[in-house]
Amino acid sequence: MAAAAIIVMPKKKPLPAGLPREWYESHNRRLKAMRLAISLLDTGTYDAKRATNRKIRTMAVRVGIHRPSNLTCRMVRAFITAHS
Repeated sequence: MAAAAIIVMPKKKPLPAGLPREWYESHNRRLKAMRLAISLLDTGTYDAKRATNRKIRTMAVRVGIHRPSNLTCRMVRAFITAHS
């Protein structure tokens, strides 16, 4: 009988203070796009052409992420393309 693996999540470091608001917005957008891209890859969507805005937004609902914008959807497709 195999023992269950224990996953220890690393502690999150606080974001650096004093940067422009745009930096924080783009940083969070990249994180959101990466989470969505990983979820899509896990479900078998390996082609960026098949990752439509509708499919990405449906995945966001399934994962519990707020509805992504068109720009975030483009970033998700870019991450999937970079993976290929």
